[in-house]
Amino acid sequence: MKFLLIKPGNRKDIDRLFINAPSIEPSLGLLYLGAVLEKDGHKVEILDYYMEDVSREQLERSLMSSDAVGMTIITDDYTPALNISRVIKEIDPDIPLIIGGPHCIFFQKKSLSDFPCADISIDGEGERVILDVVNYLQGKKKLADIHGVYYRNNGSIKSGKPSQVVDNLDEVPFPARHLVDKYEYGDFLFGYQLKKKVTAIITSRGCPFSCRFCARYSNFIKEFNFRERSAENVVKEIQELDGKYRSVLIVDDSFLADNKRAHKIFDMLLEIGTNIEFLIRGARVDSADRELYIKMKKAGVTFISYGIESGTQDVLDFYNKNITLKQIQEAVNLSRKMGFFTIGNFILGAPIETKEYIENTINFACSLPLDMISITPLGYVMGSQLWKEAVENGKISKNTLVITADSRRGLGNFTKDELIAYMNQTNKSFYLRPTYILSQIYRSMLRKDYSLLFNGLKFLFILKGKSNA
Repeated sequence: MKFLLIKPGNRKDIDRLFINAPSIEPSLGLLYLGAVLEKDGHKVEILDYYMEDVSREQLERSLMSSDAVGMTIITDDYTPALNISRVIKEIDPDIPLIIGGPHCIFFQKKSLSDFPCADISIDGEGERVILDVVNYLQGKKKLADIHGVYYRNNGSIKSGKPSQVVDNLDEVPFPARHLVDKYEYGDFLFGYQLKKKVTAIITSRGCPFSCRFCARYSNFIKEFNFRERSAENVVKEIQELDGKYRSVLIVDDSFLADNKRAHKIFDMLLEIGTNIEFLIRGARVDSADRELYIKMKKAGVTFISYGIESGTQDVLDFYNKNITLKQIQEAVNLSRKMGFFTIGNFILGAPIETKEYIENTINFACSLPLDMISITPLGYVMGSQLWKEAVENGKISKNTLVITADSRRGLGNFTKDELIAYMNQTNKSFYLRPTYILSQIYRSMLRKDYSLLFNGLKFLFILKGKSNA
């Protein structure tokens, strides 16, 4: 069989200012599915709508040579995904359309109502399911006997057996990255120039921590717990990437959570040697370890992103972060000494947050030697503890995917507009400081990389434009 796998989206909607923009990296979920299918003898094609403007004619050509279509969906891409699914069925009403991804985990049975053109929804880890779906399409298995699926049957939506997770991640084949060789990822505008060619790697699934604002698949899939790949398996994959990719994003929720494994990974990388720069997109400040960071620096780590969230200890405690302001300062200072490009992520709008607390966060952010900050208003996200509490208290419905902590809904002390105004104030206070601008010029000179400075200045002009709008 041939599968057409689709990453839906709208290329015009990309916000290139942030390291998690959809054009930064390929969809690992699709690449893992592609690897499993190819290993079983099937052909696979991937279309990434964030990386190219796919015409109806191009989609039609791909569909003509395909036996089934798979589409990964995050709720932010709901509208383009819905439109693409309709066009697929207009072109070929009989081709099976299988959907999966976060939207289908959060909205399980409802996902097929949200996407009336889809035939099957996978509500868990697709590697465990996709070959069973293949057997169904070949008439060898019934959907009712497959774990982790919802499907249509005589006008109603039925479910298969309960979802199962992959217990041993080392058994999963490495992502089939050759399927997206035609795309050039790494489209990041802010002051950091990724070395092309760019890809991503994930070395664990889930998170061992319980921050109150974070959505957790375990609230929907009972067995979805924190699982790690072995250090040996991770390094083996990196060896395969060496020579082909120069920038590798490590996209775990908390890559350094297991200190012993992290040390082992970087010890092995130092032993074999690679020509790769590593960017760690998810790290906690309490994982900062001087000995480990020295190894990371030697092994090629150039970038690290921290979940800082607030400059007030009361808010950190409310979020159940289990970190302190001192740990934040020590981690960021250590990162600066190592020469890492460092991002601090902050959240404004906790239900206990006051104007004084927000001002503390602004001042705290400006006191840290960060290269970049990312500010977002608190969202009550489906699957998080805060969301669950709000549902139980009747403040939001159980079908609410995400809603801003708006005082008009009894979810915080500020309106959404007020939180946005504080976000803009924080950005201006941080980026428009003469000391910040001078420090970035100095760091660019040290690195002898003026693309960092050039892109940073472009960002400042964009920021000024947004603040004056």
